[in-house]
Amino acid sequence: MGVEYHEVFIRNSRGVQLFTCRWLPFSSPKALVFLCHGYGMECSRFMRGVGTKLADNGYAVFGIDYEGHGRSAGARCYIKKFDNIVNDCSEFFKSVCAQEEYREKKRFLYGESMGGAVALLTHKKDPSFWHGALLVAPMCKISEKVKPHPVVISLLTKVEDVIPRWKIVPTKDVIDSAFKDPAKREEVRENKLIYQAKPRLKTALEMLRTSMHLEESLHEVTVPFLVLHGEADIVTDPEISKALYEQASSKDKTIKLYPGMWHGLTYGEPEENIEIVFSDIISWLDKRNGENTGDASLIERSVCRATSTPPYEMHTVSSPATMKETKPHRTRPQANYLCGLKGRRMHHHSSM
Repeated sequence: MGVEYHEVFIRNSRGVQLFTCRWLPFSSPKALVFLCHGYGMECSRFMRGVGTKLADNGYAVFGIDYEGHGRSAGARCYIKKFDNIVNDCSEFFKSVCAQEEYREKKRFLYGESMGGAVALLTHKKDPSFWHGALLVAPMCKISEKVKPHPVVISLLTKVEDVIPRWKIVPTKDVIDSAFKDPAKREEVRENKLIYQAKPRLKTALEMLRTSMHLEESLHEVTVPFLVLHGEADIVTDPEISKALYEQASSKDKTIKLYPGMWHGLTYGEPEENIEIVFSDIISWLDKRNGENTGDASLIERSVCRATSTPPYEMHTVSSPATMKETKPHRTRPQANYLCGLKGRRMHHHSSM
């Protein structure tokens, strides 16, 4: 199936120029999928694999670079208000859905890392509008192991309006921790659209507040969702996805855990692992669109991790790359991290 790619610049309600892109199948799409990228990331290059893979399987895929990210205007990776990101996404996504050729199509959100938080908050703005969400290693809760002390938060909050754009938040180079494949790790480093400096103070606090807010309201999530997480992820804790699965009020919810896989499930893993992840994503989408996938291999490689009443599912998925080799030991550091993700103490930061 062929894929068309288009780019369009739009202006948000604050007059800021934002970059948008879309991957379209040549035939009428099965449904619409809207991409929410991670912190410091962008859509046109980094999420090209997601867009082309889903479009090649019949889905129309739409992406937007947040203000200050990628090819959009604004101070680089400066998040003055997290709500601005959510509002921009919601307005753009709904403008697409309102187009005549898409009005009758089902609508799905797709979020990676911080984009998982964006997707969940976009859903919460209008819960009945969305038919489902795909959440890849989402930032939706802060692990108790790394939650900053209230005194630290209080001190930083007192100076955030004085030095909001200062790049003073110390964290480890996340690229090394997020992407397993060394060649793909270097591709990320070479992508100049990806922010690779230290987080700004206001940005870090906005992400922290957003994570804490989501943590307190996971029970309000009602959208059908598939959450996917690598069990060797030390950027966002897999326990976060488990908490979402356990606490969400959604009647249709699925979690898939991948032993040995890292944070970058759709880009940073060996190709055979990426194929497993996309197979699970497409199978989930097809089933919600009434497609009979007949994918026996999915059942064979999925081992039930916990029993529950259908349609609840919880799977752990073995990957060829992890079955063939001894799993390396990756320690979970005692971290100083303010962005709802994980990191190590007092080191230079890179993007995710």
